[in-house]
Amino acid sequence: MKIDLRRMKSSGSGDSLVYGGNTRPGKGGGRKAVAIIIMILVIAFVIIASLVGFITDYLWFREMNYTGVFWKKLITELKVGIPVFLFTTLLVRLYLRSLRNGYFREIESHEIPDLKRLKIISWSLSGIFALLVAIYSAGDMWMNFLQFAHSTKFNLKDPIFGIDTGFYVFKLEFLAKLNTLAIGIIIGAVLLTVLYYGILMTVRTPDFFEEENHTEGDDFSRDSDNNYIPFGGKKQYGEDIFRRFTEGSKRPEINRGNFRHLMSIASGKLTILGVVLYIMVAVDFFLNQFDLLHAHTGTVYGAGFTDVNVTLWVYRLIMAASVVGAVFFVIHMHKKEYKKLLRAPVAIVAIGIAGVVVAMIVQSLVVAPDEINKESKYLKNNIQYTQHAYDIDKVKVKSFPANESLDQQTIKDNSQTIGNIRINDYEPVQDFYNQTQSIRQYYEFHDVDIDRYNINGEETQTYLSPREIDENKISSTWLNRHIKYTHGYGAAVSQVDKVTASGQPDVVVKNIPPETSIDSLKITRPEIYFGELTNDYAVVNTNEKEFNYPDGNNNKYTKYKGNAGIRLTPLNRLLFSMREGSMQLLVSSNVNSRSRIIINRNIEERVKKIMPYLKYESDPYMTIVGGRLYWIVDAYTTSQYYPYSEPYSGKVGSTNYIRNSIKVTIDAYNGDVNFYVIDNEDPIAETYKKIYPDLFKNISTMPEGLREHIRYPNNMFKIQASVYEKYHMNQVKVFYQKEDLWDIAHQIYGTEEKQMDPSYYIFRLPGEKNAEFINMVPFTPKSKQNMTALMMARNDGENYGQLLVYKFPKSKTVYGPMQIEAQIDQNTEISKEFSLWNSSGSKYRRGDLFVIPIKDSLMYVEPVYLEASNQAIPEMKRVIVAYGDRISYSSNLEEALEDLFGGTYNSGPANASGGTESRDSGKPSLKTLAKQARDEYDAALDAQKNGDWKGYGDHINKLSGYLDQMESAE
Repeated sequence: MKIDLRRMKSSGSGDSLVYGGNTRPGKGGGRKAVAIIIMILVIAFVIIASLVGFITDYLWFREMNYTGVFWKKLITELKVGIPVFLFTTLLVRLYLRSLRNGYFREIESHEIPDLKRLKIISWSLSGIFALLVAIYSAGDMWMNFLQFAHSTKFNLKDPIFGIDTGFYVFKLEFLAKLNTLAIGIIIGAVLLTVLYYGILMTVRTPDFFEEENHTEGDDFSRDSDNNYIPFGGKKQYGEDIFRRFTEGSKRPEINRGNFRHLMSIASGKLTILGVVLYIMVAVDFFLNQFDLLHAHTGTVYGAGFTDVNVTLWVYRLIMAASVVGAVFFVIHMHKKEYKKLLRAPVAIVAIGIAGVVVAMIVQSLVVAPDEINKESKYLKNNIQYTQHAYDIDKVKVKSFPANESLDQQTIKDNSQTIGNIRINDYEPVQDFYNQTQSIRQYYEFHDVDIDRYNINGEETQTYLSPREIDENKISSTWLNRHIKYTHGYGAAVSQVDKVTASGQPDVVVKNIPPETSIDSLKITRPEIYFGELTNDYAVVNTNEKEFNYPDGNNNKYTKYKGNAGIRLTPLNRLLFSMREGSMQLLVSSNVNSRSRIIINRNIEERVKKIMPYLKYESDPYMTIVGGRLYWIVDAYTTSQYYPYSEPYSGKVGSTNYIRNSIKVTIDAYNGDVNFYVIDNEDPIAETYKKIYPDLFKNISTMPEGLREHIRYPNNMFKIQASVYEKYHMNQVKVFYQKEDLWDIAHQIYGTEEKQMDPSYYIFRLPGEKNAEFINMVPFTPKSKQNMTALMMARNDGENYGQLLVYKFPKSKTVYGPMQIEAQIDQNTEISKEFSLWNSSGSKYRRGDLFVIPIKDSLMYVEPVYLEASNQAIPEMKRVIVAYGDRISYSSNLEEALEDLFGGTYNSGPANASGGTESRDSGKPSLKTLAKQARDEYDAALDAQKNGDWKGYGDHINKLSGYLDQMESAE
């Protein structure tokens, strides 16, 4: 009879069988129900909290119409992970079953195992092991798997193995990870084998463990060590083995005979694992041979003489040794020669060490003394594949005579070039916008970008900067940050060549609401809900109106009419309040059933959220198309596995292939994001199109208005130019001896020397009929200052992305930017005025030096800015124009050109109001005379402030002369 002692309760007068008293069952049951409900709620909350990010991300991707992109990762992980998990679980379970059967068959034991519990343990171990394998394979390899499955051929084979380059870019990393996973599985299987045998020994301890410790006597001696329980009690797993290995007197001893016995039991399984491990080591070195094409030995990036003739054969020898080692592993295990098992690993290590030593000797004693001949064909590979990796293998190289043949008529014939010379600079323009166009303290012009627009019939360079709200400058209440101040407003635009009489940018789109007389720059939807400074979420269509823009002493308010945002249903409010950590979002009375929440409003984070596998330009730019504001972001496809290509950073293992294949556009009002493939010849972009067919669109589907504003990105062009410094040399001997290394030219910017950045221009290329938008950077020979070439990237129409290099005659000295800067410093008039400005407490700053090719000649232009000690905004005060050995230092570009070439010039195609100036080479127009008179007046005032009375008198005399000309012109 069983007596449940746990249900007995003792009383003072005697024993009775009760259940905790007869007055509490109802209350106890209620408490239990409450506890269960609370536990369920807690579990539900934990589950929801853990899924908040996933659910809200899905809602956002659904809003963006990119649910296919969202599910791609999860579905692929499941497609990879579930089969791997099931297959690995079954395989490991069969393996453990085989271990168990072999163990039970080979050992003798008086213990009776609990097979049911052992089965549970076996399945648990199999599941845990398989789960770890599945998590790694699915979580870390899913994108590699997709790239492997959707790889695109480059149609260019490597020169060593003859394999298409796509293998290295799309497949090698996946295979390497797969092999690493296989090796990890084998090592894990060995550890699992040891662990499982330990469990088996606790379940059914071999009798031979007890031969030396067993005390002869009656059979009841078993009872004392709890290995035998006569009344049917069940032994607890782990208890026996813990006691055996902690109690010194009864610890089982594994002597040599016992070890051999155990090894004989496990030999079959260990043999299989050992053979597979050796094969995986062979496969690992098989894959390592392909990594030689990314190596850097001596002067070669990629496999050189030593790599091909020594290291490659060492790898092959190790592969062979691994296969032989697998054979001998079987033999030694069969013969139970366990000590000999170490021979193969020792041999493999010895081969590896010997290979390193031999490679060093060959490199030092064979290659180095005759490097140019030994490495010649490998250097040729290095040159060819690096040029292709950076898309500089198709550069059109032309000669440029650099004559000095400019005259009045040539300048007039290139008026569009002259009218687009950037005499304004980014920083002064940004400062000016923030001082004069921000209107309120919370508006910020974060960045100024350059673009081109059709103004009065001609392509004209402009600066454009959006007016965004700086969220750090508004009151930090939840209502203000998320409901009230939700968007920026409009933009400021100015032409790059136009300044006011005081030397500041002549703004052609200004004020709030935006005002302009230029049709192509009119803005009808000025609200900016998505930008570079919009880091907070916004809630729209609430009971509280949004601030739109200031109107004098009052404010204008609005309601959002776009389609961005996720509807805030009660459940969504809960989810997003948890996501954002905001109780106000959950309880605010301003939020209603029609309200929507807009998240991921920062444009850089927005595009990365959708497609994080691309690299993005750090400087997005805004453009005006059809009255709306759009952001354009340049995206890059990159790889670090391109064979024989030198990484542009110089660090082995970093990016050595790049293309600007994708343009991303973002509607600043609706937040719509579109990815357009502009380079259909890029295999990486094509592979991504296969993986995400609903995400990437062909560039032909981009609206024409937006296509007119795509530009070749500065960062891409700078990387190509930096690589071209070295890889313009096609002849191996010239390349090896570095006879013709180039540098990107330097200039004086501000008052310091710095490397020049690529600059955008509009000019007519030699032999072309029309002016076009160009990105350009000059080169000088290494460690010299004369100029050797100009590199250009075309931006317009079908010529987009075409690279040109104009090389100057080596028989002629063509002044480089730093030589022009030296001539400027040596000019007594200029240096005297610079010194005078500095001594008066003002600061001068030199802008970018522009190298302007016109017809077959070169002209150099550099603006000079003056910043008074009591004024934060720099003013463009002088323009320096250098041509040949002559330098003109004038108040504006027109005067400088008149000084050098005579005549009268208009610096632009037309002014902002649409009027034009006279181009008659005889008498200047009234407008020109008025501008010159105003400039002399301003210069006279500056001289007066600085105490330069001689200069003051000179400027007054010139002013008087211009006034007389104006009177006679009338």
